[in-house]
Amino acid sequence: MASYDYDVAIIGAGPGGYVAGIRAAQLGLKAAVIEKDKPGGVCLNIGCIPSKALIHQADVYRSIADLQHMGVTVDAKGLDYAKVFQKSRKAADTLSKGVGFLLKKHKVDLIEGAGRLAGPNEVKIDGGKSVSARSIIVAAGSRPREIPGFSFDEKLVLSSTGALMLEKLPGRAVVLGGGYIGVEFAHILNAFGVDVHIVELLDRLIPLEDADMSQVLARAFKKRKIAVSTSTKATGMEKKGKGLVVHIEKNGTKESVEADQLLMVVGRAPNTEDLGLEELGIRTEKGFVQVGDYYRTSVPSVYAVGDVVPSPQLAHVASKEGEIAVEHIAGRDPEPRVDPLGIPAGIYCEPQVASFGYKEHQLQEQGIAYNKATFPFRGVGKAVAVESYDGMLKVLTDPETSEIMGAHVAGPEATELIHEMLLAREAELLPGNISRMIHAHPTLSEGVMELMRAAEGWAIHA
Repeated sequence: MASYDYDVAIIGAGPGGYVAGIRAAQLGLKAAVIEKDKPGGVCLNIGCIPSKALIHQADVYRSIADLQHMGVTVDAKGLDYAKVFQKSRKAADTLSKGVGFLLKKHKVDLIEGAGRLAGPNEVKIDGGKSVSARSIIVAAGSRPREIPGFSFDEKLVLSSTGALMLEKLPGRAVVLGGGYIGVEFAHILNAFGVDVHIVELLDRLIPLEDADMSQVLARAFKKRKIAVSTSTKATGMEKKGKGLVVHIEKNGTKESVEADQLLMVVGRAPNTEDLGLEELGIRTEKGFVQVGDYYRTSVPSVYAVGDVVPSPQLAHVASKEGEIAVEHIAGRDPEPRVDPLGIPAGIYCEPQVASFGYKEHQLQEQGIAYNKATFPFRGVGKAVAVESYDGMLKVLTDPETSEIMGAHVAGPEATELIHEMLLAREAELLPGNISRMIHAHPTLSEGVMELMRAAEGWAIHA
C-alpha cells in the first residue's frame, strides 16, 4: 500500500475546508488544510461575519430614532464610519484566529500557500513544496462575479469585498443586484444615511425567495426611501467628476442614475482556475466542478465541496458538504448529498428573511398540489411590544399528508425562527405537533405556533 503524508489534504480553509479538516481529525484521519490567505475563507474574513458586524452596528445606529421618540436628544453628527469598519474587522480577525486555534487543537496541519492538484494524490504548493494524500478535497471557494462594462476597481466600482473595506461612506450609491448580498448592503448603507438605488434585472427583490417575502421587503425598503428598479438592466457606466453615471433600461425606457460609487453584487464565480483540474480530467461546467455522491469527482481520490460545486453558495452548505466528503473518506456511511429542500437560507437586512424548502412559485410551476397558511407578525404580541411587527410567516404543506414542504418568514428574527420549522420537517413532525406545543408568552416563536394553527384552520390571534 502506498505511503502518503496525509490521509486527506484540503485545498482551502473556508467553511468547507476547515470544517472538513476538523471532522477528519475527529474521525482519526491525519489531515492538512492548505490556505493562501487567512483561515476562515471568504465567510469569516470578507463575507458573512464582517457584514453581520456592520449590520449589527447599522441597527444600533438606526435605534437613535427610538431614543428620540423618548425625548432623548442625540447628536449623530460625529459618526465616524472608520470606527464602524474597525469593529467589523475585529470580529473577523477574532474568528479567523479562532479557526486557526481549532485546527491546531485538533492537530490539523495548516499549510500556507496556494494549492494545486499535481496528481490524484498530490498537491503542489507555492514555492515548490508538495504534499501527498490518500484523498484530496478541493474547497477553494469563490469570488465576486464581474459583468462586462463594470469591472471592479474598488474605488468607483466596488465588489462586496471592496464595500466591506470602506472606511468612508459615499453620499449616493447604486447597488447592482437585488439578491441576498445586495439587499444586505442596501440596508447597511441606508441605515448610515447613504442615498441608495438598487437595480435588479429580474422582476422583484430577492428573486430566489418566495414572492410574498419579496413584497414584504419591497414595502419596507420603500418606507425607508431606498429606490428600487426591478426588471431593469444596467447597460453601461461612465465617470462623471469624482463619481459616475450608471445607465439603465426598463421596458425600452432608458434612464441615468448618478452616484458616488457603484456596488456590483450579481453573484459569485467559483475559484476553479489553475487548480490542475483539467490535467486530471476532472470536468467543470460553467466553472463549477461536477461531482457525484459524497462530492466525489470523476477521479476517485479527489472530492470537491462548497462554492466550487453547483450547489447553493452558502457557508453552512459548504460545511455540511465537507463533513459528508470526509465521513465518506473515513469509511462512514453519510447521506450521499445535502438535501436541497432542507437547506435554510437567511437574509439579514431589516426586515430579515429566511426560508427552506419549496417556494410557492416552484410548486405552481411543477404542478405539485399544496396547501398554504400565513400568519402576520401583527398578531404576535412580542412583535407588537418591541415595535417590529411588519411581515409574515408562511408554511406550505402537503394536502394529503400535511407534511411541511417549505416555510418562509419575513420579519423580526426570521433567521432564528426558521429553524423550529426546519427541525419539525427533519423530524417528520406535522403542523399539529407544533400547534399543540406550549410556546412561552410573549415570544416571537408564538408566531410559528399560530402559523401551524392556521395551517390546521384554527389560528387564535388572526
